[in-house]
Amino acid sequence: MQNVSYANRANLEYIDQLYQTYQQDPESVEIEWRRFFEGMEFGMNSPSSSGELSSKELSVYQLIRAYREYGHLKADLDPLDLADRSAAVLELSNFDLSDKDLNTKFQVGQLLGPNIETLQDILSFLDKTYCRKITVQVAECPPDVRDWFEKEMEAGSPAFNPSAEDKKRFFEQVARTESLEKFLHTRFVGMKRFSVEGADSIIPMLEHLAYKGTSLSVEELVIGMAHRGRINVLANFMDKGLENVLSEFEGNMAFDDTYEGDVKYHLGFSTDKETPNGPCHVSLAFNPSHLECVSPVALGMVRAKQRVRKDTAERKKVIPVLIHGDAAFAGQGVVTETLQLSQLDGYKVGGAVHVILNNQVGFTTNPSDSRSTRYSSDIAKSIKAPVILVNGDHVESSIRAMDIALRFRQKFKQDVVIDLICYRRFGHNEGDEPMFTQPKMYKKIKKHPTHMEQYQDYLDKSGIQPLDVSKKFYQEKIDNLQVLLDSVRKDPPKNETPTLQGLWKGFKRGFKEDLEKTVNTQPKKADFDLAAQVLTELPGDFNLNSKVKKLILGRAQMLKDDKIDWGLGELLAYGTLRAEGTPVRLSGQDCKRGTFSHRHSVYFDGETAAEYSPLKEMNKDKGEFCVYNSNLSEMAVLGFEYGNSSSDPTFLTIWEAQFGDFANGAQIIIDQFITSAEAKWARMSGLVLLLPHGYEGQGPEHSSARLERFLQSCAQENIQVCNITSPANFFHALRRQIKRDFRKPLVVMSPKSLLRHPKVVSAKADFLKGEFLEVIEDPKATKADKVETLFLCSGKVYFDIDAVRDDKPSDKISLTRVEQLYPFPKHRLNPIFQQYKKLKRVFWVQEEPKNMGSWSYIQPELRALMDDIGLSKVELGYIGREAKASPATGISRNHVREQEAIINQVMDYA
Repeated sequence: MQNVSYANRANLEYIDQLYQTYQQDPESVEIEWRRFFEGMEFGMNSPSSSGELSSKELSVYQLIRAYREYGHLKADLDPLDLADRSAAVLELSNFDLSDKDLNTKFQVGQLLGPNIETLQDILSFLDKTYCRKITVQVAECPPDVRDWFEKEMEAGSPAFNPSAEDKKRFFEQVARTESLEKFLHTRFVGMKRFSVEGADSIIPMLEHLAYKGTSLSVEELVIGMAHRGRINVLANFMDKGLENVLSEFEGNMAFDDTYEGDVKYHLGFSTDKETPNGPCHVSLAFNPSHLECVSPVALGMVRAKQRVRKDTAERKKVIPVLIHGDAAFAGQGVVTETLQLSQLDGYKVGGAVHVILNNQVGFTTNPSDSRSTRYSSDIAKSIKAPVILVNGDHVESSIRAMDIALRFRQKFKQDVVIDLICYRRFGHNEGDEPMFTQPKMYKKIKKHPTHMEQYQDYLDKSGIQPLDVSKKFYQEKIDNLQVLLDSVRKDPPKNETPTLQGLWKGFKRGFKEDLEKTVNTQPKKADFDLAAQVLTELPGDFNLNSKVKKLILGRAQMLKDDKIDWGLGELLAYGTLRAEGTPVRLSGQDCKRGTFSHRHSVYFDGETAAEYSPLKEMNKDKGEFCVYNSNLSEMAVLGFEYGNSSSDPTFLTIWEAQFGDFANGAQIIIDQFITSAEAKWARMSGLVLLLPHGYEGQGPEHSSARLERFLQSCAQENIQVCNITSPANFFHALRRQIKRDFRKPLVVMSPKSLLRHPKVVSAKADFLKGEFLEVIEDPKATKADKVETLFLCSGKVYFDIDAVRDDKPSDKISLTRVEQLYPFPKHRLNPIFQQYKKLKRVFWVQEEPKNMGSWSYIQPELRALMDDIGLSKVELGYIGREAKASPATGISRNHVREQEAIINQVMDYA
């Protein structure tokens, strides 16, 4: 129902007809009209019996609707009372009403309660319900959601009715929160901690979520949050040892020096919290300084944990809690990307509970400079998520907001946002001076009482707990912290890096010797044959596209001809893993078909558009094959897949970029999680990135996956980077990800034109008997004693050169492929170098410009290898494009000329 005026005589006839429809079938009219007719005593007072319906009744009804939708504009939400609370839209004159009508009785008041009759009663009720410390913004939500929230608010949340003992517990939680912050502030002056002060209510809110949640099927919470309040959440909600927290500030804790570690306000943790309704496992995801990037990671973790707990139908057992800053929630694009995942089949987790710690300032930037919307939460309207706005100073209203959010999430399985409007007692960090940029705000904050001070006064005045009891409790906490600090200074605790627990038990860290060790990736013949059969069968009673049918029949012919191409080789890897019971998850933009139409892991019925995935039908009782076309997102989707893979090492988890350069949009996830998480946080992942890469004249954006950026990040055996040229080698690389007893991310510069190249095929024996080859020696260099020039290359350029040298065969050159760039396969290259006794020169050949691709990384590695084996005097050179600012030319003829120049340089030595 739209926000237009119905309060005129012309519409009364329509309303009467609507009422008659309602009488015949109440479900046939909208929820709001249904409630209107329920509240109005139309049976006695409809136009048909009294001749006319008062237009003022309808005006009052409109007024009620306006308060439900816009009451938040008048609400007392700002603890500092700096916000504008004017709401012209709610003035009586907008509804043809005035103060003269205040004592008039209106039947529509029955909508709100049995004893609400006069306009004054109605206004008082609406003001108390929607304009105090807690309110809602649900105007954009679906009718059933609006109806649920209206009933919730107007009934006063009967499910939330804290007892005196509950309130004492709330106080203890707030007191513990403040005592830790005050203690750290005075003992470690100026040290960064990103204090929670000003948003202290978040601790009792989280406690309530765990306690109440376990009575509503919740078994686990996964929290993703930025810096603010993190240390307090770790200590006072997650029960991380206070001695460990203090020792981190003291700087004397003994750390595991096999990891690089991270600053204390980035760290994660997990624990089991005991509640009256049973245990609740709580995980706090590790998070870098890129504030919002943890949100999709946490959702991916939740998806994996729901799978483990067999909670994929209801999704009630594991809840994601995403805690944001106001400026970040409004300003970071990944927020929108993440919200858009909420109802997509491949990414849904049953709804997230979002909490915005609304500082009303972003570092030093005021809201007027940091967003174009009234509320920081307004972006949530894009998915029609309800928003609960609450004054963060009011502890019980804040906890009530969490109670509402929890029950809504469990019922509707949708995202819900709590905008906890608060303030930041100190600057962005404790070394910052906020008076430089927010003088008016911080003059108020200096005089503003803390949460604990306000709540202890409330308990005292309410007769629930005397003031001296509250003060004594607080002082005991301060004293206990001092005793702990003294102990920590004398006897520092040892930091135990939490790793390889839960599903990760039985795995280990992978070091250099582990990565160099050959692993058996050969499938059983029966499993290979089963996968081949499934992939070459035409589905019955299915209207296949003629081209797809031809492709499937073509696969069968490949197997007969013993020439298996890339697409079939990839699917055989998934199929053999599924035959063994290993689940596979593949997601990305258009990955069901594949950007280059090579995969077709899902068929679409030409008449009904129904989907059929042959690999999904394999071994269904032991895991699953799931492939999802993602939304047009890189950062959020890759973050989600990283979170999924970091929580469950039993899955082969793969993200495919539409083109390799699309990884640019996910660079934060790559840098802050994929390449560094093991070194920083002891978090492992076996995630595979497929990044189409190769110079085919498609211009600067669709040629390069920026291989150089990945290689620049390589160190300490953190990831694997491959540029593979053989279907069988790709098959073994994928299976190797699962067959090892450790996990490392795998970055593949996957092919484009090679997908259908006649020479990019493998024999069945290469799949059944082979292994992953880090280096493929030149099969045409059969006379080692004659080779003078060794060309090393990686990827597509090999076939460009090989095609030309067929016309100019030479025993003087060897063209060897480096399939794995990192870890650098020194142990595989060593014997190749040594067999060429007349070697005069070595060249690295690449398509990419000299300042890109592999050269900068590979040159020192090759030089060191050659020096080690006595080839110091052998020339080491480069063949490829000159250094450029842009990855590739966008002019076709220039591309051809550049590519020919590379090949001609090589052939000059033939």
